[in-house]
Amino acid sequence: MTAEEVDFPRGGGTSLTALEVKEIRAEAIKEADKGLLPKTKVKRKNSNSRLELKPEGSKRESLRIEHLNYKRITPGMKILGQVVSVHPLAIVVSLPNQLVAHIPITKITSQFSRLLESMDVQSDASGESASDAVADNVPDLSELFHPGQYVRAVVTNVHPPGTTDLAGLMRSRDEIVRASRRVELSLVPEEVNAGVRKSDLKDGYTMSAAVQSIEDHGYILDLGISGVSGFLSFKDAHKEGSDQGLRIGCLVDIAVLRLSSNGRTCNTTTDSKTLVATSVSEVSDVTSVLPGMLVQSLVTGVTSSGLNLQILGFFDATADKYHQSRVQKTLKVGQRIKARVLYNIPGTSPPRFSVSLSDHHLGLGIKSAAANSEGPSLVDAFPIGTILDSVKISHVEPEQGLLVEVQPSVDGFVHISQVSDEHTPILSGTSGPWKIANLHKARVIGHHMFDGILQLSLRPSVFMQKFLQVGDIQVGEVIKGTVKRLTDSAVFISLSERLDGVIWPNHYADVPLKYPARRFKVGASIKCRVLTVEPERNRVVLTAKRTLMDTAQPILTSYEDAKIGVVTHGVIFAVSETGMKVEFFNNVKATIPVREASETGAKLTDAFTPGKVAKVRIIAVYKDTRRIVASIRQATSAFTPTVTDVSSLSVGDTVQGAVVELQKANIILSLQPSEARAHLSFVTLANIRGTTVPELRTSLKPGVIIDSLVVTSVEEGFVIVGKPESPTKPETKLSMDAVAIGRIVRGRVTRHGRSGAQAKLTARITGSLHPTDACDDYEVGNPFPAVGSALQAVVIGIDKDANHLTLSTRPSKLSPDSAKPPVDRELSSFEDLKIGDTVRGFIKCVSEHGLFVMIGRGIDARYIKDWKSRFVANQLVRGRILSVDVDNKKVEMTFRSGDLARNHSKLVTFNDLQEGQKVMGRVKRIEQYGLFIVIDNSKVTGLCHKSQLSDNKDADVTIALRTFREGDRVKAIILSRDSEKKQLSLGLKPSYFAKDEDMEVKDDESLGGNGSSASEAEIDEESDLIHMSGQSTEENLGEATEDDGKDDQPDISIENAPEEPSISSQKRQPLKLEGFQWFSNDAMSEEDSGAGSTSEDETESRKKKRRKRKEIQQDLTAEMHTKVPESSADFERLLLGSPNSSYMWIQYMSFYLQMSEIDKARATGRRAVQTINFREEQERLNVWIALLNVENAYGSDATMESVFKDAARYNDSKIVHLRLAAILEDSQKYEKAEEQYKRTCKKFGQSSKVWTLFAEHYLRRGRLEEARKLLSRSLQSLEKRKHIKTISKFAQMEYKLGDAERGRTIFEGIVDSHPKRWDLWSVYMDMEAKQGDIQHLRSIFSRVLAIKMTSRKAKSFFKKWLNLEHKLGD
Repeated sequence: MTAEEVDFPRGGGTSLTALEVKEIRAEAIKEADKGLLPKTKVKRKNSNSRLELKPEGSKRESLRIEHLNYKRITPGMKILGQVVSVHPLAIVVSLPNQLVAHIPITKITSQFSRLLESMDVQSDASGESASDAVADNVPDLSELFHPGQYVRAVVTNVHPPGTTDLAGLMRSRDEIVRASRRVELSLVPEEVNAGVRKSDLKDGYTMSAAVQSIEDHGYILDLGISGVSGFLSFKDAHKEGSDQGLRIGCLVDIAVLRLSSNGRTCNTTTDSKTLVATSVSEVSDVTSVLPGMLVQSLVTGVTSSGLNLQILGFFDATADKYHQSRVQKTLKVGQRIKARVLYNIPGTSPPRFSVSLSDHHLGLGIKSAAANSEGPSLVDAFPIGTILDSVKISHVEPEQGLLVEVQPSVDGFVHISQVSDEHTPILSGTSGPWKIANLHKARVIGHHMFDGILQLSLRPSVFMQKFLQVGDIQVGEVIKGTVKRLTDSAVFISLSERLDGVIWPNHYADVPLKYPARRFKVGASIKCRVLTVEPERNRVVLTAKRTLMDTAQPILTSYEDAKIGVVTHGVIFAVSETGMKVEFFNNVKATIPVREASETGAKLTDAFTPGKVAKVRIIAVYKDTRRIVASIRQATSAFTPTVTDVSSLSVGDTVQGAVVELQKANIILSLQPSEARAHLSFVTLANIRGTTVPELRTSLKPGVIIDSLVVTSVEEGFVIVGKPESPTKPETKLSMDAVAIGRIVRGRVTRHGRSGAQAKLTARITGSLHPTDACDDYEVGNPFPAVGSALQAVVIGIDKDANHLTLSTRPSKLSPDSAKPPVDRELSSFEDLKIGDTVRGFIKCVSEHGLFVMIGRGIDARYIKDWKSRFVANQLVRGRILSVDVDNKKVEMTFRSGDLARNHSKLVTFNDLQEGQKVMGRVKRIEQYGLFIVIDNSKVTGLCHKSQLSDNKDADVTIALRTFREGDRVKAIILSRDSEKKQLSLGLKPSYFAKDEDMEVKDDESLGGNGSSASEAEIDEESDLIHMSGQSTEENLGEATEDDGKDDQPDISIENAPEEPSISSQKRQPLKLEGFQWFSNDAMSEEDSGAGSTSEDETESRKKKRRKRKEIQQDLTAEMHTKVPESSADFERLLLGSPNSSYMWIQYMSFYLQMSEIDKARATGRRAVQTINFREEQERLNVWIALLNVENAYGSDATMESVFKDAARYNDSKIVHLRLAAILEDSQKYEKAEEQYKRTCKKFGQSSKVWTLFAEHYLRRGRLEEARKLLSRSLQSLEKRKHIKTISKFAQMEYKLGDAERGRTIFEGIVDSHPKRWDLWSVYMDMEAKQGDIQHLRSIFSRVLAIKMTSRKAKSFFKKWLNLEHKLGD
């Protein structure tokens, strides 16, 4: 659509609408008739004739009042709008004359757009953590705008009808949102205020501005006018009581208070009363008239279609029927009134404007249904679907529609397509059914917010429609519809002209349909039941399951409707070994425990499938947590309902009951007198009576009374009873407020965790029993009580936040007066251990990297040397304490049965060493940068840098390094020590020992057999040690990898372990592909440290452990077998507690791969992605990447492509594409990796990261020309704002992997075109610093410091220069 109209189009065409052509033709006919007919009257009465010609002349000079439509909207037109709705990436705005438009997020303000760009740039450069910090500074559009807010805008684009692919709005079912795609607006002050002159900035001038910065006393505003900025004080900004400050980049409406004397700053206010009441009396130019201005106007003409006015004493304006005042209905020529400018009419000369006299426009408010503005809004007073018995036609637009009066203060508009079900080409206001003042019945089908009128329909078919909006539909209602279309993912049903519903595949029928197209034929009628209604998404979800449509059971639509005992139908949507989940209507869900699924006890996954309809009975409702427990077993007709109210029972109560039913493993009892149902194990009753289970089965009959039973669990409507442990009973009901240390409690063991048995004490309180707290004698007692057994324990720890108690069943704790002295004493802290103590503990786990021993609550040990053949989990072992370091929480322990041959207390420690002290040692390791030396009679290792080997500065130190061999005996001096890092720096220069009597090291000792044998003996003796420290078991695994790979040290660390360490509880980073291996026993490469210092073995071990932990975070699939349990049953048990842990699932896959069970590993991965909650996107992605690695290593191209397509479908497609390319590259499948990169670039060509990674792939392969060609190709695909970032990345890769001179050339071009991009200068300097060319660096610093910049930035550059001069300069 062009902005200029052609006067004489080719072919006789016209740019006028049909209505305009008819009006012009009618006026021409009238003028012709009056000019031809009464010539005689002019001759008789010349004076009268002249009087009659005046009104004719005035009519010809009157302005034609035209309505705004999409054809008349042109780019550059300034218009006033009102916000209808705010979306994440766009704003929908209502315009005059029932039009709508949208504002993209990039057209708010220039400052806001820069914030968005910086967020994108920093997220690519610094990762997710930096992008999150930047995102916090970028406000959402919902924080800046609200529905009903007026905005001044300028039209930037008008799209052709039917445009749908626009950024920001995406797909929507809302008709208003779809219609708004056609017109695109901008709120940027530079564009809206274009043409405003500085001389117009006087008191009362209103405009929009953007917050540019926040200063000490107020805000600096960007007015979009060259040479002038605005200032808004905090006092004026918060005058209306709003404590929330303005954000940088937000848009505000302001009124000018005064212009400073220098003409550079004007003071402004945002007071709403000032904005509404202030008016403009004069302007210097027509371009200074902005939409939304309140101006004085003079009525110059009154017509049937509106008013002609003159505003600001010079400019012509019109006001149509939709924008006239309801208070002043009769206006006369010459009357002065106030009006608000709506828009400038394009293509008029002299310029004309459209104004509004409506009360809500003058007050900048929302149209009210009452005569005053204090009444309810139109939306609240007349919701969609409201039927109006009689509306009166007040004005007729022959080819547009009817303007009707609903009530004295409310009007409505009926479009010509809504007046009748039949086609109506034109409307007549003088005769027929649409005659003015006729009354009609109407129905509200929408609202026009800006005009403040109702959108009505007079069509009979609309009156017959039951639903006009989603909110009219009730959940559970049976409705009829028509099949609109069938896709692979759903069936869409047409419910009315405006509403559609959707049926998901699991609700097509009671059984899965192999051919859905045979049942759902397009155009066929279908009956459905409403499953859920989502008004915010404008969506209705239906079900076509026959059981749900014909059910006679009550419909459950909310958690409040759920009552215990109610029987209803639900759809199973999840099945596991421990239970099922069913869904009712309106997203109400319930859980079915495995015991309530069936009487047969069959495996749930075999008996039930997702999508099956099941009849269930509600047996428990927890409204606080919105949780429902249901039962399929109790919903059968053969089931006799029993009393399930167990509120009167509590754990520890002594009860009796009558046998009701004998099951396979349990006895069903009816407790007396409550009649509650209870379960009693055959094994428990056999132990009570001292008999066997077979004998018990033959003697028990229904009706037999069993007494003296104790309630061990009360949960979800049923009771578990067991053997009475002691006549002692808790005095009061157990609660976290009343519990205290030393109190005796009772419960039931539910499972075994890594830190011992877990018990359930009440419905909300749990407890844990560590194996070392279970008995006083580990050999005689039962440190691992059976699951389901009753438990009586004493409280030794309380965690009120988690509702958790730490328990102990030691007789010395339960009955301290009568118990015998404990054989295995309680160890609760490191202070309880002494050198020489003999202690016993339990094997916690046996893994690939060590043996872990529990010797006390929170203290675990690891033993490394030759463990697998001699130890199993939960085995009891004995050890001896060698040394205790309470401050550092470290303990040394040995399993050797012999006496202590070596006195470890005499070892030299780091604290015994001082600066200047001379020591003897042996060379442990030789690196390019120096020697690692182990000090005699200690485990302290120090670093002697190569610069400390010789006094001759001109000597070649590399030759001096070659003279040393590992094991050589040397004498060294301690140059420095770092107490915090526990690092030593040593020196071997002869000048350090010039004054000593013994300056030489005896070569016989260093090279002879004695020295060698001594070293070997020391290593053998160290192989019996166990180190205990304060790190977790998982961290010790990482440390073991380092130790095993380097020195085969059997030293380990034990910790103050948490009570319940859980792998799934740790926050894990997403999988990376660097160094991916399913099975790896290789040691990690040693750290290339520079000059500096060294540490004790413990400190060095901690550093290695931290590096290992980082690698685990980068790739959870690498070396995962280090923590794999022993069997699939162990994995299944762990996954019950951590079903969403990708780490555990990938371990499970690795377990099968070690046994060459490739198909089972694949099946486990598929099962993982179905089991992990859909909200855990990162966890699911980890498993998909692991599946890709499996197919890459063991699968074919077909299986790899299949898994890849599934992974891309269910995850972020770009991430999956890049991960696959990296996998192929790491496995040296370079051709396939190149094909994958090409496919990724073709699909995601708008991503800078994709192009840079592809180029890096080429550069690493040495294909420089192909990599350089990618730069020009990428710039053709990328957005302009990403060009600089991409070029900079390519230049950096040239420095690192290609030609440094070429990288220098690229950077020179960037900084030349963008001299004030300080970040690019800094990257350029860093790249040059790595080249070591100090002269070129000095030239760069001189050039950048010649550019004008802030003192702070200049200081940072000078500081950088100084550091580089110290490092590279003279």
